[in-house]
Amino acid sequence: MKKNNQFDRRKFIKSSSALVTSSFLLPNINFGMSKNPEDEIIGHGDFKYKVNKNWGTQDPAKYPVKDCHEMVQDKQGRLILLTNETKNNVIFYDRSGKILKTWGNDFPGAHGLTLHEEGGEEFLYITDHDRHQVFKTTLDGRILLVLDYPKETGMYEGPSQYKPTETAIGPNGDIYVADGYGKSYVIQYSPKGEYIRHFAGQGNGEAQVKQAHGVCLDTRKGTPELLVTSRAAQEFKRFNLNGEHLETITTPGAWICRPVIKGDNLYFAVIVSKSWENYDGFVMVLDKDNKVVSSPGGTKPTYVDGKLQVSEHIGQAFMNPHDVCIDQDENIYVPQWASEKTYPILLERV
Repeated sequence: MKKNNQFDRRKFIKSSSALVTSSFLLPNINFGMSKNPEDEIIGHGDFKYKVNKNWGTQDPAKYPVKDCHEMVQDKQGRLILLTNETKNNVIFYDRSGKILKTWGNDFPGAHGLTLHEEGGEEFLYITDHDRHQVFKTTLDGRILLVLDYPKETGMYEGPSQYKPTETAIGPNGDIYVADGYGKSYVIQYSPKGEYIRHFAGQGNGEAQVKQAHGVCLDTRKGTPELLVTSRAAQEFKRFNLNGEHLETITTPGAWICRPVIKGDNLYFAVIVSKSWENYDGFVMVLDKDNKVVSSPGGTKPTYVDGKLQVSEHIGQAFMNPHDVCIDQDENIYVPQWASEKTYPILLERV
């Protein structure tokens, strides 16, 4: 994670390692198992899920992972996982949890994974905050475009200040890169990688953010917009495609990762709600009006006078969930960060 006043990723990993050194030899496939079978159903209202923690478990000697950062699903129905383990950065699953193929050895800071279709063909966009770059690739791993640090903005003294965490692709193919662990700007490029503009940035202003961890394209209202995570502020912000601020939506208690759209709903992984020192987190489901309707693994969403009250992690369903991927049956696949090298888990819609 980004080193800041609230949280130091390296210190957290160091302290966690001291506590669970032996656990890092093999993935903890039994984490948080419920004593009561009824407790394995999580969520609220019409969005309830059965937790399947064995879905993606593999032989770590053959398919090792470190942090399981993000997942997407392609047109063939394959689930594509991005991990910062350089023995296999990209892992393809089928829906049963079987490994189909792997590739990638060159992304030690692999973090953001976006899938986009162009001319009938699908491509991946990978952010690497250790290499300070963004890569566009084919589904087989051939690199087509590399975006280096955005010196054109005039806001960076060098690559080390730029640590991209996510991308979103506009309807015309423009690329929006969130510098979530750097200066929190969103940088807009043409489909060919030509710099257009930058906006947001770290700060307290209405159009600024605090840790632009995620970004996505939202077309639910008809007009394409951008949703940008302001994670340390426990909120997300809406911008138009030219970077003009439209709205701020708060999610008190929830350090949200990237926003994910499926149908009329908006989904988040909440990596932390209570403490960075313990396993934490849950998932949020929002309706078309961005009202929280379910918090699987968290407290029931409650509104008082139209304001969402603080949400908290409950139970042991998750170990720092970092992303969500929603399939055609509205099941949710959840990769997790700093989770003893565990594989993604599945929330089966009930």
